[in-house]
Amino acid sequence: MTNLLPQIKSPADLQELSDEQLQTLSHEIRDELIRVLTNRPAHFASNLGVVELCLALHLSFDFSKDKDRLIWDTGHQIYPQKLITGRYEQFHTIRTKGGLMGFPHPGESEYDLFMTGHAGCSVSTASGLKAGDELMGRKDNHAVAVIGDGAFPSGIVFEALNNIGGMKQNTLVILNDNKMSICPRTGGVAQYFDQCRMTGLYQGSKRKLNQLLNNIPVIGGMAHSALEQFRDGLKAFFKDGMLFEELGFRYFGPVDGHDLVGLRKILRDLKSQEGPILLHVFTNKGHGVPQAAEDPVTYHTPPVFEQVGPNRAIVSFKKGGAKGYTDAISFALHQAMQDDPTIAVMTAAMCQGNKLEKVREDFPQRFYDVGICESHAVAFAAGMAKAGANAVVDIYSTFLQRSFDQIFQEVCLQNLHVTFLMDRAGLTGPDGPTHHGVFDVPYMRLFPNMVSMAPGDETDVQPMLKFALKHTGPISVRYPKANLEKVERTEAPTPIELGKAEVIDWGEDGCFVAFGTLLSNCTAAAKKLKAQGIHMGVINARFVKPLDKETILRAVETLPLVVTVEEGTVEGGFGSAVLEAANSAGLDTRNVVRRGIPDKFIEHGERNELLADIGLSVDALVELVLTSRAAEVAKCG
Repeated sequence: MTNLLPQIKSPADLQELSDEQLQTLSHEIRDELIRVLTNRPAHFASNLGVVELCLALHLSFDFSKDKDRLIWDTGHQIYPQKLITGRYEQFHTIRTKGGLMGFPHPGESEYDLFMTGHAGCSVSTASGLKAGDELMGRKDNHAVAVIGDGAFPSGIVFEALNNIGGMKQNTLVILNDNKMSICPRTGGVAQYFDQCRMTGLYQGSKRKLNQLLNNIPVIGGMAHSALEQFRDGLKAFFKDGMLFEELGFRYFGPVDGHDLVGLRKILRDLKSQEGPILLHVFTNKGHGVPQAAEDPVTYHTPPVFEQVGPNRAIVSFKKGGAKGYTDAISFALHQAMQDDPTIAVMTAAMCQGNKLEKVREDFPQRFYDVGICESHAVAFAAGMAKAGANAVVDIYSTFLQRSFDQIFQEVCLQNLHVTFLMDRAGLTGPDGPTHHGVFDVPYMRLFPNMVSMAPGDETDVQPMLKFALKHTGPISVRYPKANLEKVERTEAPTPIELGKAEVIDWGEDGCFVAFGTLLSNCTAAAKKLKAQGIHMGVINARFVKPLDKETILRAVETLPLVVTVEEGTVEGGFGSAVLEAANSAGLDTRNVVRRGIPDKFIEHGERNELLADIGLSVDALVELVLTSRAAEVAKCG
């Protein structure tokens, strides 16, 4: 039964609780997290792992408005904070349309300072907050960034550490080390953190080593210098935190991130310290739920719980849904790798999300998980392509934009054959604006040499990937987080050909020109309109660059209405490309209507709910055509 949690209206209420009650509260928070998962998928294991850390931080600092500052990196572990900052009553609405967001949201609470969904920026923003507070006369405010070990290798983290160390700024960075991104962490920084988790034998040996180092005699001249170098070398190799110490931080830890009493003590002590500080905290992702702790990959965002047993044991999941475009792409990629030994795949800590587990398992020598380092992934792929490999970068659309400069400089400027597979291109539903992949069409199509494609349906997926892998320059394929659909065709689909669209049907009353998988909505809308005596054709554009000017401009020139449809921003998107081409050809474009993501950030909700809200559902497309025709009739008198 939940007793304490409903009484917590703000972090100030935590101060009234005893250690025993705080322990009870941590259990109640975990029970509430389970309750959410019995209704809908949500981030789970990462939240279980930070319950005590969240309580300790709010007990030790005052993060209310214009006081101390707290930034949770990546943001999906924000649930415990939501529960103790006045949002318990709304918590059951999390990740639903109009409900709480699954990430920090400044519109919900003064305790959420930034809407954080991408990794690595917390240290920079916390440092900026500290500098801003000092400038505004709030010199006593503390600034705290909590960042996971999975996000830590991001380049921007080291840029921030470098700057903070140089400024000697009073900033506390808490390294939440749970040995995980979504998948197990990778890379040299991960290996460095592993050294801090060495056995008790090592810990005992370390104390003896420190004694040895301190007993090294200090003598003059060259011998002194050599011994100093030897001692520094031993320290650098063996001592925890030397990486941070060399950057100007004082390193504390590692400490147990589930020991609430111990955490409160060290945070209270560190609060009075001056200068940059890094506190290394060990936590267990999935702590408090046995299956989640044993398998944090599956339980990062697990399916809905069907049955929960005693002691928070997850007995069963609800069955999963239909296969999606991610499944189809990963399957086609795996098949292609069997035939072509030069294909190599790069991902940025999203092996599970991109459904690449089988690729990793069957082709380990050609699979590279570079961690949450998208810029590096693209530059790395460019190097592989230059050496002759068939390089594939498989990254969510929203995360690939972090490598904008490398797409320009290292890939397109060199005209290298790198294939970009942009997963989650479109509305990502409950994840919301931090994860909607709606900007890739403008930023991909503006670069010379780049070819940009999108499958119209499942039929396009395999031949489009095959086409991309045989291309000789930069090329991209975008596809949504959505179930696979097949559009009915009266004739066999035309083969994928550079810059050629597929005409599904040519209608004398107008046509929909779809770029991407909203093709199915267009065909469904055309079918409804046909029942009303209106013949709207449907064109599967397939390419935004190069655009099929012959087909699409013929539609603009000859048909009374052309509706461009895309699951991406209309600003600079596919519809804009059509208007630009028509303008260059000197065509009248008053008959062209663009439908896509409007120029605003779209909140969270189910994908179909959001599509309906912005005029991209079947019914909305039908209504658009009827309204446009009625307006045209009215104009003609």
